[in-house]
Amino acid sequence: MTAPCAVENAEAIPLDAVPVLSPSEFREYVIEGVRAGKRVAALFGHGDGGSPRAPLDLYAVLSDEATASLLLVRTRASDGSFESLTPDCTQAHLFEREIAEQYACIPRGHPWLKPVRFHPPYRHEPGAPAPEPPTVGVMDYYRVEGDEVHEVAVGPVHAGIIEPGHFRFQCHGEKVFHLEISLGYQHRGAERRLVGGPGPRTPHYMETLAGDTTIGHAVAYCHIVEGLAGIHAPAKAQFIRGIALELERLANHSGDLGALAGDVGFLPTAAYCGRLRGDYLNMTAMLCGNRFGRDLVRPGGVLFDIEDDRKAELLKRLEAAAADTAGAVNLLWESSSVMARFEDTGHIGQATAVEIGLVGPAARACGLERDVRADFPKGVFRYSHIPVCTWDTGDVFARAYVRWLEIQNSIRFIREELGDLPGGPVMAEVAPLKPRHIAVSLVEGWRGEVCHVAITDDRGTFARYKVVDASFHNWFGLALAMRGQEISDFPLCNKSFNLSYCGVDL
Repeated sequence: MTAPCAVENAEAIPLDAVPVLSPSEFREYVIEGVRAGKRVAALFGHGDGGSPRAPLDLYAVLSDEATASLLLVRTRASDGSFESLTPDCTQAHLFEREIAEQYACIPRGHPWLKPVRFHPPYRHEPGAPAPEPPTVGVMDYYRVEGDEVHEVAVGPVHAGIIEPGHFRFQCHGEKVFHLEISLGYQHRGAERRLVGGPGPRTPHYMETLAGDTTIGHAVAYCHIVEGLAGIHAPAKAQFIRGIALELERLANHSGDLGALAGDVGFLPTAAYCGRLRGDYLNMTAMLCGNRFGRDLVRPGGVLFDIEDDRKAELLKRLEAAAADTAGAVNLLWESSSVMARFEDTGHIGQATAVEIGLVGPAARACGLERDVRADFPKGVFRYSHIPVCTWDTGDVFARAYVRWLEIQNSIRFIREELGDLPGGPVMAEVAPLKPRHIAVSLVEGWRGEVCHVAITDDRGTFARYKVVDASFHNWFGLALAMRGQEISDFPLCNKSFNLSYCGVDL
């Protein structure tokens, strides 16, 4: 079998360097690679539009943590279908559903081929009108039949001001047999909008792919552009990007711990962490004027510097927030009533986490040392190491406690980077992108791995731009965590993952 193309994080290579395998070789390579410990970071189609019968290229990106390399292979589905990987590689199941929906290219043998975002395929017969989009949320849901088995439907409209998503529980009394999750209610066509870029609106699209991961997605995009342009951001800009990324982690992790406390009625931590999330967001606003980090990160560097006065104020605010966070969060671990609700709730075993490809704190809570900052370091993380925090119980407690460990590490990291901030410029000139090249960028967002893949055309513009948010890998984990639980545990389990709806509804 032809060897795959191995690249570093955000390294750009000629498109012709990616080997073309036969469909059977492609399938065998992905399946055997995952069995050997690699993971599917991205699996997507790339075609030139037109008829569904036109050839479609399928690309696979496997991450190999052992060698810190990304392995690229491709094949061609020339008859409008290909043999599904899912029966032998669970990690491929949602990617293959996406390919079927986007390109009307059917993975033969897929066990449950349902819509992901409920939109008409990109390709249709030349001269024929585009097909009508399906009705969002209307599909065949899995059902458990039997005496006293009942179905509970939740959403897509929820009681709180949150994004839409539909959950169907198959229950016996309070016990959940199966949870099916249906998203796609706010599909925006973001990936399609990115084709032909980069342009003036491209950074805006990147920063709103998943708004609470503004920095994570913006940094991944900038690494892509810089790789394709053959440039590097200045050292000071890389430090500032790292600080902003960890502030984003602090804001969301502290907010999540407060929300978990609220879900079990523990109000002291809930109240404190709600305020502390705002403190960390305000530190990000000190960097660029926006609490979510909009307009901070751009290809070539950052748009805002950190002067001495701003650095001193950031350090002062960080120390105050760190002390308050420790006081608020440690109340959780000291409360037996909280621990009784957190421990042994929503358990996922390590073998299951590996099989479905969990990422981020959800994976590390199952004992997996999986963190892009350590496995595929880029930017400041090449020089400043952040320890990988794990726990091994795979339950709500583990997902909460890993967040607390990461909060402490992020605070130490920001303190050290601000104290050692280099001088010099914060922006470099960006050269034109190389034509007919491909680059893959990984960033450890606060939820987990953010993956961007870009393919340029003959003019050096984006012919295909693929985004995989951490939530794309992890929603199925929430479904499995609910099996055997009481349905009343759902809010707690759901918040322990805290996944993004819009990060999937791209």
